[in-house]
Amino acid sequence: MGANNGKQYGSEGKGSSSISSDVSSSTDHTPTKAQKNVATSEDSDLSMRTLSTPSPALICPPNLPGFQNGRGSSTSSSSITGETVAMVHSPPPTRLTHPLIRLASRPQKEQASIDRLPDHCMVHVFSFLPTNQLCRCARVCRRWYNLAWDPRLWRTIRLTGETIHVDRALKVLTRRLCQDTPNVCLMLETVTVSGCRRLTDRGLYTIAQCCPELRRLEVSGCYNISNEAVFDVVSLCPNLEHLDVSGCSKVTCISLTREASIKLSPLHGKQISIRYLDMTDCFVLEDEGLHTIAAHCTQLTHLYLRRCVRLTDEGLRYLMIYCPSIKELSVSDCRFVSDFGLREIAKLECRLRYLSIAHCGRVTDVGIRYIAKYCSKLRYLNARGCEGITDHGVEYLAKNCSKLKSLDIGKCPLVSDTGLECLALNCFNLKRLSLKSCESITGQGLQIVAANCFDLQMLNVQDCEVSVEALRFVKRHCKRCVIEHTNPAFF
Repeated sequence: MGANNGKQYGSEGKGSSSISSDVSSSTDHTPTKAQKNVATSEDSDLSMRTLSTPSPALICPPNLPGFQNGRGSSTSSSSITGETVAMVHSPPPTRLTHPLIRLASRPQKEQASIDRLPDHCMVHVFSFLPTNQLCRCARVCRRWYNLAWDPRLWRTIRLTGETIHVDRALKVLTRRLCQDTPNVCLMLETVTVSGCRRLTDRGLYTIAQCCPELRRLEVSGCYNISNEAVFDVVSLCPNLEHLDVSGCSKVTCISLTREASIKLSPLHGKQISIRYLDMTDCFVLEDEGLHTIAAHCTQLTHLYLRRCVRLTDEGLRYLMIYCPSIKELSVSDCRFVSDFGLREIAKLECRLRYLSIAHCGRVTDVGIRYIAKYCSKLRYLNARGCEGITDHGVEYLAKNCSKLKSLDIGKCPLVSDTGLECLALNCFNLKRLSLKSCESITGQGLQIVAANCFDLQMLNVQDCEVSVEALRFVKRHCKRCVIEHTNPAFF
């Protein structure tokens, strides 16, 4: 790289000499030998200074689709190797000329409109860019280079896409961010690496070793990472509160490393400070793994275990013993969870606000009664596909959880207008209601709901036998309600 840059700067020096000779011939002014020596030494010093200040950037080809905002995805690849890599480049050089030499052959360019913005506005604009595009901006000019590496822009790193070489990118970025504080990046708090299938344990090791102030880590869809790398992150990042490993099928547990359990026991108390944990689609998670997670992550408030198909009621029992502060819990599609599991969940009592038991086929009215009796402050319940729930369960829920705002009882064929009537007369704050594929629901039940729940904002009656008149009645009484239906006569 140094050789290429040297050739480039050498060609620029020759261009300056030819321009100066043209100017001297037209103005009959010949610079002295001392002046030429000064100009030559200045160009040489500039070249050396530029080459001695490396900085990283993610090289992206221009022929790929554009990027989205900070939460969107932006993929890129090298035109030669077929992958996105982290490169080290020099900051854009500033052309210096001798004060006695006028560049008469090049017209003076007008300043671009964006360059008229003050620095704080430019930094605000840069804050909306994903990491790879921010690195691109650092290559535009010297001013953009300085602004792009403003510490305020590097509290978060976001890398998304299947082709990006994440391990190398994280290594180069953390090395650049550790320049002021060797080997430690104190400013970085969030790392989001979503859908990057090329992320491996090596990339997580880099984060664990360089980012002790990390608070949020999202590696959803990165199925090549294992337990060992996750253990290192939670052991070396004591402030980590948000961890998303959804879709990481090799992750079966969250725990401290053996060394951290011994050395950092005064700091951690053998506990992990994680409050938000998403293990959706971690198919190999079992009750024993959930036991270990609960024992180490006692501060959990949000836990999502969707499609962890090996979990049973025994795992939920362990969870309730160690994690009494859970507010949101999802065990959707955990087919072995039954009424006994809901009895354990009910021990959370008034702390539970969100519960999803969708497609838990072993749940009946008995489990719903446990939840309704003890979790009176429940706001959200998703019981779609729980075919054992009847009007009696809905009635008990409506009378005990009157502050319910969202309810999904779709594909519950035993729920009829009787249950809807009890729901409408007790849950006046209901905003979202899904009755999809409830065969026993008619237009009469919908009219009762619409007449009492004026704040209803979403109603799903797809595949239900309801008349057009009933749908119009709902629309007339709940003007802000969005109705999802399959009746072609209603529009």
